[in-house]
Amino acid sequence: MALLGAQLVITLVMVSIIQKLSPHFSVARWILCSTGLKRYQYPTDQQLRTLAGVPKEKPKKGKHSENGKVGDVFHVPRNLDIKLESAKITALDVIHLKYYTEYQWLLDFSVYAVIVYILTETYNYFYPIKDEINLSILWCLVVLGFAFKVLFSLWIQYFKGEESIGERSTCIVTGFAYLLIAMMVLIIDENKLEIGLEKAYTSFNHSASQFLDTQGLSSTGPASKIVVKFFLAIWCGLLGSLFTFPGLRISKMHYDALRYYKDNKLLLLLANISYVSPLLLVSLWITPLTRDYLTVRIFSGMSSPLMTPARFESMRLIVIILAVVLRIMLMPIYLQSYLNLANQRLEIQKKEAGRITNVDLQKKIAAVYYYLCVVAVQFIVPIIICLFFTFLYKTLGGFTWEGILGGTLEEECPADELPQSLSSNNDNSDKTVVQTAEEFQLALGSLKQIFTTDVYRGILGLATWWSCFALLATSAMGMFYQSYFSNV
Repeated sequence: MALLGAQLVITLVMVSIIQKLSPHFSVARWILCSTGLKRYQYPTDQQLRTLAGVPKEKPKKGKHSENGKVGDVFHVPRNLDIKLESAKITALDVIHLKYYTEYQWLLDFSVYAVIVYILTETYNYFYPIKDEINLSILWCLVVLGFAFKVLFSLWIQYFKGEESIGERSTCIVTGFAYLLIAMMVLIIDENKLEIGLEKAYTSFNHSASQFLDTQGLSSTGPASKIVVKFFLAIWCGLLGSLFTFPGLRISKMHYDALRYYKDNKLLLLLANISYVSPLLLVSLWITPLTRDYLTVRIFSGMSSPLMTPARFESMRLIVIILAVVLRIMLMPIYLQSYLNLANQRLEIQKKEAGRITNVDLQKKIAAVYYYLCVVAVQFIVPIIICLFFTFLYKTLGGFTWEGILGGTLEEECPADELPQSLSSNNDNSDKTVVQTAEEFQLALGSLKQIFTTDVYRGILGLATWWSCFALLATSAMGMFYQSYFSNV
Protein backbone atom coordinates (compact mmCIF):
# COMPACT_ATOMS: atom_id res chain seq x y z
CA MET A 1 0.00 0.00 0.00
CA ALA A 2 2.96 2.31 0.57
CA LEU A 3 3.96 1.92 -3.05
CA LEU A 4 0.43 2.57 -4.27
CA GLY A 5 0.32 5.65 -2.04
CA ALA A 6 3.58 6.88 -3.53
CA GLN A 7 2.19 6.36 -7.02
CA LEU A 8 -0.92 8.32 -6.11
CA VAL A 9 1.27 11.15 -4.85
CA ILE A 10 3.22 11.15 -8.12
CA THR A 11 -0.02 11.17 -10.11
CA LEU A 12 -1.55 14.00 -8.08
CA VAL A 13 1.62 16.05 -8.36
CA MET A 14 1.72 15.56 -12.14
CA VAL A 15 -1.96 16.50 -12.47
CA SER A 16 -1.26 19.67 -10.50
CA ILE A 17 1.75 20.43 -12.70
CA ILE A 18 -0.33 19.92 -15.82
CA GLN A 19 -2.97 22.36 -14.59
CA LYS A 20 -0.46 25.01 -13.56
CA LEU A 21 2.17 24.64 -16.27
CA SER A 22 0.24 23.81 -19.44
CA PRO A 23 -1.20 27.34 -19.97
CA HIS A 24 2.31 28.83 -19.77
CA PHE A 25 4.58 26.19 -21.33
CA SER A 26 3.94 23.54 -23.90
CA VAL A 27 6.51 21.21 -25.45
CA ALA A 28 4.38 20.93 -28.59
CA ARG A 29 4.13 24.70 -28.94
CA TRP A 30 7.85 25.07 -28.21
CA ILE A 31 8.74 22.72 -31.08
CA LEU A 32 6.67 24.78 -33.52
CA CYS A 33 7.48 28.27 -32.28
CA SER A 34 10.90 28.16 -30.61
CA THR A 35 13.04 25.95 -32.82
CA GLY A 36 13.49 28.38 -35.69
CA LEU A 37 10.75 27.12 -37.99
CA LYS A 38 9.92 29.57 -40.79
CA ARG A 39 6.81 29.63 -42.89
CA TYR A 40 6.44 31.09 -46.37
CA GLN A 41 3.89 33.86 -46.85
CA TYR A 42 1.82 33.96 -49.98
CA PRO A 43 2.08 37.11 -52.13
CA THR A 44 -0.62 39.70 -51.67
CA ASP A 45 -2.93 40.84 -54.45
CA GLN A 46 -1.03 44.10 -54.77
CA GLN A 47 2.29 42.27 -55.20
CA LEU A 48 0.81 39.98 -57.83
CA ARG A 49 -0.69 42.91 -59.74
CA THR A 50 2.64 44.72 -59.70
CA LEU A 51 4.61 41.70 -60.93
CA ALA A 52 2.07 40.71 -63.58
CA GLY A 53 1.28 44.27 -64.67
CA VAL A 54 -2.44 43.82 -64.00
CA PRO A 55 -4.20 47.14 -63.32
CA LYS A 56 -6.46 47.35 -60.31
CA GLU A 57 -10.11 47.22 -61.26
CA LYS A 58 -12.50 49.75 -59.94
CA PRO A 59 -15.26 48.21 -57.86
CA LYS A 60 -18.48 48.07 -59.80
CA LYS A 61 -21.58 49.55 -58.34
CA GLY A 62 -23.72 47.00 -56.57
CA LYS A 63 -21.11 44.23 -56.83
CA HIS A 64 -20.49 42.90 -53.36
CA SER A 65 -19.46 39.57 -51.91
CA GLU A 66 -19.82 38.17 -48.42
CA ASN A 67 -19.03 40.36 -45.43
CA GLY A 68 -19.32 43.44 -47.67
CA LYS A 69 -16.02 42.76 -49.45
CA VAL A 70 -15.60 43.31 -53.13
CA GLY A 71 -14.49 40.19 -54.99
CA ASP A 72 -11.04 40.70 -56.47
CA VAL A 73 -10.10 37.74 -58.69
CA PHE A 74 -7.69 38.09 -61.57
CA HIS A 75 -5.31 35.90 -63.55
CA VAL A 76 -1.53 35.94 -63.54
CA PRO A 77 1.01 33.90 -65.56
CA ARG A 78 2.07 30.63 -63.93
CA ASN A 79 5.72 31.34 -64.69
CA LEU A 80 5.59 34.65 -62.85
CA ASP A 81 8.88 35.35 -61.07
CA ILE A 82 7.71 35.40 -57.46
CA LYS A 83 9.97 35.46 -54.41
CA LEU A 84 8.22 34.21 -51.31
CA GLU A 85 8.90 35.99 -48.05
CA SER A 86 9.49 33.92 -44.93
CA ALA A 87 8.46 34.68 -41.38
CA LYS A 88 9.15 33.02 -38.07
CA ILE A 89 6.25 31.03 -36.67
CA THR A 90 4.76 32.51 -33.51
CA ALA A 91 2.30 31.23 -30.95
CA LEU A 92 -0.45 33.38 -32.40
CA ASP A 93 0.07 31.83 -35.81
CA VAL A 94 -0.45 28.22 -34.78
CA ILE A 95 -3.52 28.35 -32.56
CA HIS A 96 -5.85 28.42 -35.58
CA LEU A 97 -4.18 25.60 -37.49
CA LYS A 98 -6.07 22.40 -38.22
CA TYR A 99 -5.47 19.68 -35.60
CA TYR A 100 -3.37 21.99 -33.44
CA THR A 101 -5.36 21.18 -30.30
CA GLU A 102 -5.02 17.43 -30.83
CA TYR A 103 -1.31 17.75 -31.58
CA GLN A 104 -0.60 19.89 -28.54
CA TRP A 105 -2.60 17.78 -26.11
CA LEU A 106 -1.17 14.50 -27.36
CA LEU A 107 2.47 15.53 -27.30
CA ASP A 108 2.26 17.39 -23.99
CA PHE A 109 0.38 14.60 -22.28
CA SER A 110 2.87 12.08 -23.68
CA VAL A 111 5.70 14.06 -22.09
CA TYR A 112 3.89 14.09 -18.75
CA ALA A 113 3.20 10.36 -19.05
CA VAL A 114 6.89 9.70 -19.71
CA ILE A 115 7.79 11.70 -16.59
CA VAL A 116 5.29 9.71 -14.53
CA TYR A 117 6.67 6.48 -15.95
CA ILE A 118 10.27 7.46 -15.14
CA LEU A 119 9.40 8.47 -11.59
CA THR A 120 7.40 5.30 -11.04
CA GLU A 121 10.17 3.11 -12.44
CA THR A 122 12.72 4.87 -10.24
CA TYR A 123 10.61 4.33 -7.15
CA ASN A 124 9.89 0.72 -8.07
CA TYR A 125 13.60 0.09 -8.49
CA PHE A 126 14.13 0.71 -4.77
CA TYR A 127 10.74 -0.64 -3.62
CA PRO A 128 9.73 -3.38 -6.08
CA ILE A 129 6.06 -3.66 -6.90
CA LYS A 130 4.27 -6.82 -5.75
CA ASP A 131 0.50 -6.78 -5.36
CA GLU A 132 -0.24 -3.14 -6.11
CA ILE A 133 -1.37 -1.71 -9.43
CA ASN A 134 1.26 0.16 -11.40
CA LEU A 135 -0.48 3.45 -12.13
CA SER A 136 2.00 4.35 -14.87
CA ILE A 137 0.33 1.63 -16.95
CA LEU A 138 -2.89 3.63 -16.89
CA TRP A 139 -1.06 6.72 -18.16
CA CYS A 140 0.44 4.67 -21.00
CA LEU A 141 -2.97 3.28 -21.93
CA VAL A 142 -4.49 6.77 -22.00
CA VAL A 143 -1.73 8.02 -24.30
CA LEU A 144 -2.14 5.03 -26.61
CA GLY A 145 -5.90 5.44 -26.68
CA PHE A 146 -5.71 9.10 -27.61
CA ALA A 147 -2.94 8.46 -30.16
CA PHE A 148 -5.06 5.85 -31.93
CA LYS A 149 -8.07 8.16 -31.77
CA VAL A 150 -6.19 11.03 -33.45
CA LEU A 151 -4.63 8.72 -36.05
CA PHE A 152 -7.99 7.12 -36.78
CA SER A 153 -9.65 10.54 -37.15
CA LEU A 154 -7.05 11.44 -39.79
CA TRP A 155 -7.49 8.07 -41.47
CA ILE A 156 -11.27 8.36 -41.63
CA GLN A 157 -10.97 11.68 -43.50
CA TYR A 158 -9.85 9.75 -46.57
CA PHE A 159 -13.22 7.96 -46.60
CA LYS A 160 -15.21 11.20 -46.63
CA GLY A 161 -15.97 13.15 -49.75
CA GLU A 162 -15.37 12.38 -53.38
CA GLU A 163 -12.01 14.11 -53.77
CA SER A 164 -9.98 11.51 -51.85
CA ILE A 165 -10.69 8.42 -53.94
CA GLY A 166 -6.99 7.73 -54.45
CA GLU A 167 -6.17 8.01 -50.74
CA ARG A 168 -9.15 5.83 -49.86
CA SER A 169 -8.06 3.14 -52.29
CA THR A 170 -4.51 3.32 -50.95
CA CYS A 171 -5.70 2.78 -47.37
CA ILE A 172 -7.84 -0.20 -48.38
CA VAL A 173 -5.16 -1.84 -50.54
CA THR A 174 -2.40 -1.39 -47.95
CA GLY A 175 -4.73 -2.65 -45.21
CA PHE A 176 -5.31 -5.91 -47.05
CA ALA A 177 -1.60 -6.12 -47.93
CA TYR A 178 -0.63 -5.77 -44.27
CA LEU A 179 -3.31 -8.31 -43.35
CA LEU A 180 -1.69 -10.80 -45.71
CA ILE A 181 1.79 -10.01 -44.39
CA ALA A 182 0.59 -10.36 -40.79
CA MET A 183 -0.95 -13.77 -41.52
CA MET A 184 2.38 -14.85 -42.99
CA VAL A 185 4.30 -13.48 -40.01
CA LEU A 186 2.06 -15.20 -37.46
CA ILE A 187 2.78 -18.64 -38.92
CA ILE A 188 6.55 -18.20 -38.79
CA ASP A 189 8.31 -20.49 -36.35
CA GLU A 190 8.96 -18.87 -32.98
CA ASN A 191 12.60 -19.97 -33.27
CA LYS A 192 12.97 -17.57 -36.20
CA LEU A 193 10.79 -14.66 -35.07
CA GLU A 194 10.56 -14.55 -31.30
CA ILE A 195 7.33 -12.67 -30.73
CA GLY A 196 6.21 -15.07 -28.00
CA LEU A 197 2.65 -15.75 -29.10
CA GLU A 198 2.97 -19.53 -28.80
CA LYS A 199 3.96 -19.34 -25.15
CA ALA A 200 1.32 -16.65 -24.55
CA TYR A 201 -1.45 -18.78 -26.02
CA THR A 202 -0.32 -21.85 -24.08
CA SER A 203 -0.25 -19.91 -20.81
CA PHE A 204 -3.61 -18.26 -21.48
CA ASN A 205 -5.22 -21.53 -22.51
CA HIS A 206 -4.00 -23.31 -19.39
CA SER A 207 -4.94 -20.50 -16.98
CA ALA A 208 -8.34 -19.89 -18.58
CA SER A 209 -9.22 -23.58 -18.55
CA GLN A 210 -8.35 -23.84 -14.86
CA PHE A 211 -10.38 -20.74 -14.10
CA LEU A 212 -13.45 -22.12 -15.90
CA ASP A 213 -13.09 -25.43 -14.10
CA THR A 214 -12.98 -23.72 -10.71
CA GLN A 215 -16.21 -21.93 -11.55
CA GLY A 216 -17.91 -25.20 -12.42
CA LEU A 217 -18.22 -24.32 -16.09
CA SER A 218 -17.70 -26.96 -18.72
CA SER A 219 -15.55 -25.67 -21.53
CA THR A 220 -13.03 -26.95 -23.99
CA GLY A 221 -10.95 -23.83 -23.46
CA PRO A 222 -10.66 -20.45 -25.14
CA ALA A 223 -10.82 -19.82 -28.84
CA SER A 224 -8.59 -21.84 -31.09
CA LYS A 225 -5.13 -20.59 -31.96
CA ILE A 226 -6.12 -19.98 -35.58
CA VAL A 227 -9.02 -17.73 -34.57
CA VAL A 228 -6.84 -15.77 -32.15
CA LYS A 229 -4.13 -15.25 -34.76
CA PHE A 230 -6.72 -14.24 -37.35
CA PHE A 231 -8.05 -11.44 -35.16
CA LEU A 232 -4.50 -10.37 -34.35
CA ALA A 233 -3.80 -10.27 -38.08
CA ILE A 234 -6.85 -8.04 -38.61
CA TRP A 235 -5.51 -5.65 -35.95
CA CYS A 236 -2.10 -5.69 -37.64
CA GLY A 237 -3.69 -4.91 -41.01
CA LEU A 238 -5.62 -1.99 -39.53
CA LEU A 239 -2.51 -0.60 -37.84
CA GLY A 240 -0.56 -0.91 -41.08
CA SER A 241 -3.30 0.98 -42.92
CA LEU A 242 -3.26 3.70 -40.24
CA PHE A 243 0.51 4.04 -40.61
CA THR A 244 0.42 4.26 -44.42
CA PHE A 245 0.14 8.00 -44.97
CA PRO A 246 2.26 8.95 -41.93
CA GLY A 247 4.99 6.72 -43.37
CA LEU A 248 4.64 8.28 -46.81
CA ARG A 249 4.77 11.74 -45.29
CA ILE A 250 7.91 10.94 -43.27
CA SER A 251 9.61 9.61 -46.40
CA LYS A 252 8.76 12.77 -48.31
CA MET A 253 10.13 14.99 -45.55
CA HIS A 254 13.27 12.85 -45.24
CA TYR A 255 13.84 12.97 -48.98
CA ASP A 256 13.50 16.77 -48.96
CA ALA A 257 15.72 17.11 -45.86
CA LEU A 258 18.54 15.30 -47.65
CA ARG A 259 18.42 17.97 -50.35
CA TYR A 260 17.95 21.04 -48.18
CA TYR A 261 20.67 20.12 -45.64
CA LYS A 262 23.14 18.39 -47.93
CA ASP A 263 26.00 20.56 -46.66
CA ASN A 264 25.52 19.53 -43.02
CA LYS A 265 27.17 16.11 -42.91
CA LEU A 266 26.46 15.44 -39.23
CA LEU A 267 22.80 16.26 -39.63
CA LEU A 268 22.54 14.02 -42.68
CA LEU A 269 24.17 11.18 -40.75
CA LEU A 270 21.72 11.51 -37.86
CA ALA A 271 18.76 11.79 -40.23
CA ASN A 272 19.77 8.66 -42.11
CA ILE A 273 20.35 6.75 -38.86
CA SER A 274 16.93 7.83 -37.63
CA TYR A 275 15.28 6.89 -40.90
CA VAL A 276 16.75 3.36 -41.04
CA SER A 277 16.37 2.75 -37.29
CA PRO A 278 13.08 0.81 -37.73
CA LEU A 279 15.05 -1.75 -39.76
CA LEU A 280 17.35 -2.30 -36.79
CA LEU A 281 14.41 -2.49 -34.38
CA VAL A 282 12.64 -5.09 -36.51
CA SER A 283 15.78 -7.21 -36.80
CA LEU A 284 16.14 -7.37 -33.01
CA TRP A 285 13.23 -9.84 -32.94
CA ILE A 286 14.69 -12.06 -35.67
CA THR A 287 16.55 -14.75 -33.74
CA PRO A 288 19.16 -15.84 -36.32
CA LEU A 289 20.20 -12.23 -36.96
CA THR A 290 20.54 -10.87 -33.44
CA ARG A 291 19.86 -13.14 -30.49
CA ASP A 292 21.92 -16.07 -31.76
CA TYR A 293 24.91 -13.84 -32.46
CA LEU A 294 24.69 -11.86 -29.23
CA THR A 295 23.54 -14.42 -26.68
CA VAL A 296 24.49 -17.86 -28.06
CA ARG A 297 27.51 -17.64 -30.29
CA ILE A 298 30.91 -17.48 -28.59
CA PHE A 299 33.44 -15.62 -30.70
CA SER A 300 37.11 -16.52 -30.82
CA GLY A 301 39.08 -15.23 -27.87
CA MET A 302 35.99 -15.06 -25.64
CA SER A 303 34.76 -17.48 -23.02
CA SER A 304 31.11 -16.44 -23.09
CA PRO A 305 28.63 -14.74 -25.44
CA LEU A 306 28.53 -10.99 -25.76
CA MET A 307 25.28 -10.70 -23.79
CA THR A 308 23.12 -12.70 -21.49
CA PRO A 309 19.49 -13.22 -22.56
CA ALA A 310 18.37 -10.75 -19.89
CA ARG A 311 20.74 -8.04 -21.07
CA PHE A 312 19.63 -8.63 -24.63
CA GLU A 313 16.00 -8.03 -23.64
CA SER A 314 16.98 -4.81 -21.86
CA MET A 315 19.12 -3.70 -24.80
CA ARG A 316 16.18 -4.23 -27.13
CA LEU A 317 13.99 -1.93 -25.07
CA ILE A 318 16.66 0.75 -24.72
CA VAL A 319 17.40 0.80 -28.45
CA ILE A 320 13.73 1.49 -29.21
CA ILE A 321 13.70 4.40 -26.78
CA LEU A 322 16.92 5.83 -28.24
CA ALA A 323 15.49 5.61 -31.75
CA VAL A 324 12.34 7.45 -30.65
CA VAL A 325 14.35 10.17 -28.87
CA LEU A 326 16.54 10.68 -31.94
CA ARG A 327 13.55 11.06 -34.22
CA ILE A 328 11.90 13.57 -31.90
CA MET A 329 15.12 15.59 -31.79
CA LEU A 330 15.10 15.74 -35.59
CA MET A 331 11.43 16.72 -35.73
CA PRO A 332 12.08 20.47 -36.38
CA ILE A 333 14.33 19.56 -39.31
CA TYR A 334 11.60 17.45 -40.89
CA LEU A 335 8.92 20.06 -40.27
CA GLN A 336 11.04 22.76 -41.90
CA SER A 337 11.51 20.45 -44.88
CA TYR A 338 7.75 20.25 -45.12
CA LEU A 339 7.33 24.03 -44.88
CA ASN A 340 9.83 24.43 -47.72
CA LEU A 341 7.30 22.59 -49.86
CA ALA A 342 5.59 25.95 -50.47
CA ASN A 343 8.65 27.28 -52.29
CA GLN A 344 9.03 23.94 -54.07
CA ARG A 345 5.46 24.12 -55.37
CA LEU A 346 6.07 27.60 -56.67
CA GLU A 347 9.24 26.52 -58.50
CA ILE A 348 7.35 23.66 -60.15
CA GLN A 349 4.57 26.04 -61.17
CA LYS A 350 7.07 28.36 -62.87
CA LYS A 351 7.86 25.58 -65.34
CA GLU A 352 4.21 25.32 -66.37
CA ALA A 353 2.47 27.28 -69.11
CA GLY A 354 -0.83 29.11 -68.84
CA ARG A 355 -2.37 31.32 -66.22
CA ILE A 356 -3.71 30.91 -62.71
CA THR A 357 -5.96 33.02 -60.54
CA ASN A 358 -4.54 34.93 -57.63
CA VAL A 359 -6.82 33.06 -55.24
CA ASP A 360 -5.66 29.63 -56.41
CA LEU A 361 -2.03 30.65 -56.23
CA GLN A 362 -2.43 32.00 -52.71
CA LYS A 363 -4.26 28.87 -51.61
CA LYS A 364 -1.50 26.69 -53.01
CA ILE A 365 1.06 28.50 -50.87
CA ALA A 366 -1.09 28.92 -47.75
CA ALA A 367 -2.24 25.29 -47.69
CA VAL A 368 1.28 24.12 -46.84
CA TYR A 369 1.36 26.05 -43.59
CA TYR A 370 -2.32 25.42 -42.88
CA TYR A 371 -1.69 21.65 -42.65
CA LEU A 372 1.48 21.96 -40.56
CA CYS A 373 -0.09 20.44 -37.45
CA VAL A 374 -1.62 17.62 -39.48
CA VAL A 375 1.88 16.76 -40.68
CA ALA A 376 3.20 17.09 -37.13
CA VAL A 377 0.54 14.63 -35.94
CA GLN A 378 1.45 12.20 -38.71
CA PHE A 379 5.08 12.46 -37.69
CA ILE A 380 4.69 12.14 -33.93
CA VAL A 381 1.85 9.63 -33.48
CA PRO A 382 3.58 6.50 -34.88
CA ILE A 383 6.68 6.97 -32.74
CA ILE A 384 4.52 7.68 -29.66
CA ILE A 385 2.70 4.41 -30.29
CA CYS A 386 6.02 2.56 -30.59
CA LEU A 387 7.35 4.19 -27.42
CA PHE A 388 4.39 3.46 -25.16
CA PHE A 389 3.96 -0.07 -26.47
CA THR A 390 7.58 -0.52 -25.39
CA PHE A 391 6.82 0.84 -21.93
CA LEU A 392 3.89 -1.55 -21.53
CA TYR A 393 5.98 -4.41 -22.91
CA LYS A 394 8.68 -3.74 -20.33
CA THR A 395 6.38 -3.27 -17.34
CA LEU A 396 3.74 -5.93 -17.95
CA GLY A 397 6.30 -8.32 -19.43
CA GLY A 398 8.35 -8.31 -16.24
CA PHE A 399 11.58 -7.03 -17.81
CA THR A 400 14.15 -4.72 -16.24
CA TRP A 401 16.39 -1.97 -17.53
CA GLU A 402 19.61 -3.29 -16.00
CA GLY A 403 19.58 -6.65 -17.76
CA ILE A 404 18.05 -8.89 -15.10
CA LEU A 405 14.97 -10.81 -16.11
CA GLY A 406 12.14 -10.07 -13.77
CA GLY A 407 9.58 -12.55 -12.63
CA THR A 408 5.86 -12.19 -12.93
CA LEU A 409 4.29 -8.81 -12.57
CA GLU A 410 2.30 -9.89 -9.56
CA GLU A 411 2.77 -12.62 -7.02
CA GLU A 412 0.96 -15.52 -8.62
CA CYS A 413 -0.59 -17.85 -6.15
CA PRO A 414 -0.87 -21.50 -7.12
CA ALA A 415 -3.85 -22.28 -9.27
CA ASP A 416 -5.18 -24.94 -6.97
CA GLU A 417 -5.48 -22.58 -3.99
CA LEU A 418 -8.00 -20.25 -5.55
CA PRO A 419 -10.60 -22.83 -6.45
CA GLN A 420 -10.60 -24.25 -2.95
CA SER A 421 -11.16 -20.83 -1.43
CA LEU A 422 -13.85 -20.12 -3.93
CA SER A 423 -15.65 -23.45 -3.82
CA SER A 424 -15.66 -23.75 -0.05
CA ASN A 425 -18.60 -21.37 0.18
CA ASN A 426 -20.56 -22.85 -2.71
CA ASP A 427 -22.51 -25.20 -0.46
CA ASN A 428 -23.48 -22.47 1.98
CA SER A 429 -26.97 -21.32 1.07
CA ASP A 430 -27.10 -18.51 3.61
CA LYS A 431 -24.48 -16.07 2.28
CA THR A 432 -23.97 -12.73 3.84
CA VAL A 433 -23.05 -9.61 1.93
CA VAL A 434 -19.50 -9.84 3.23
CA GLN A 435 -19.16 -13.42 2.03
CA THR A 436 -20.52 -12.46 -1.37
CA ALA A 437 -18.03 -9.61 -1.62
CA GLU A 438 -15.21 -11.92 -0.62
CA GLU A 439 -16.22 -14.44 -3.27
CA PHE A 440 -16.39 -11.70 -5.86
CA GLN A 441 -12.91 -10.54 -4.86
CA LEU A 442 -11.62 -14.10 -5.09
CA ALA A 443 -13.18 -14.44 -8.53
CA LEU A 444 -11.42 -11.29 -9.68
CA GLY A 445 -8.20 -12.59 -8.20
CA SER A 446 -8.64 -15.79 -10.15
CA LEU A 447 -9.34 -13.82 -13.31
CA LYS A 448 -6.09 -11.91 -12.86
CA GLN A 449 -4.18 -15.17 -12.96
CA ILE A 450 -5.36 -15.74 -16.52
CA PHE A 451 -3.31 -12.84 -17.86
CA THR A 452 0.16 -13.97 -16.85
CA THR A 453 3.47 -12.40 -17.72
CA ASP A 454 3.84 -14.75 -20.68
CA VAL A 455 0.51 -13.54 -22.05
CA TYR A 456 1.55 -9.91 -21.78
CA ARG A 457 4.93 -10.66 -23.34
CA GLY A 458 3.30 -12.31 -26.32
CA ILE A 459 0.61 -9.69 -27.01
CA LEU A 460 2.71 -6.61 -26.29
CA GLY A 461 5.75 -8.15 -27.98
CA LEU A 462 3.69 -8.48 -31.14
CA ALA A 463 2.30 -4.94 -30.76
CA THR A 464 5.78 -3.46 -30.25
CA TRP A 465 7.41 -5.37 -33.10
CA TRP A 466 4.55 -4.83 -35.55
CA SER A 467 4.39 -1.07 -34.90
CA CYS A 468 8.11 -0.87 -35.72
CA PHE A 469 7.61 -3.08 -38.77
CA ALA A 470 4.66 -1.03 -40.05
CA LEU A 471 6.70 2.14 -39.68
CA LEU A 472 9.57 0.51 -41.58
CA ALA A 473 7.35 -0.84 -44.37
CA THR A 474 5.44 2.40 -44.95
CA SER A 475 8.64 4.46 -44.86
CA ALA A 476 10.30 2.12 -47.35
CA MET A 477 7.26 2.32 -49.61
CA GLY A 478 7.35 6.12 -49.39
CA MET A 479 11.05 6.29 -50.21
CA PHE A 480 10.57 4.00 -53.20
CA TYR A 481 7.73 6.26 -54.36
CA GLN A 482 9.87 9.40 -54.00
CA SER A 483 12.87 7.85 -55.70
CA TYR A 484 10.83 6.56 -58.62
CA PHE A 485 8.87 9.72 -59.38
CA SER A 486 11.85 12.00 -58.87
CA ASN A 487 13.63 10.18 -61.71
CA VAL A 488 10.65 10.09 -64.06
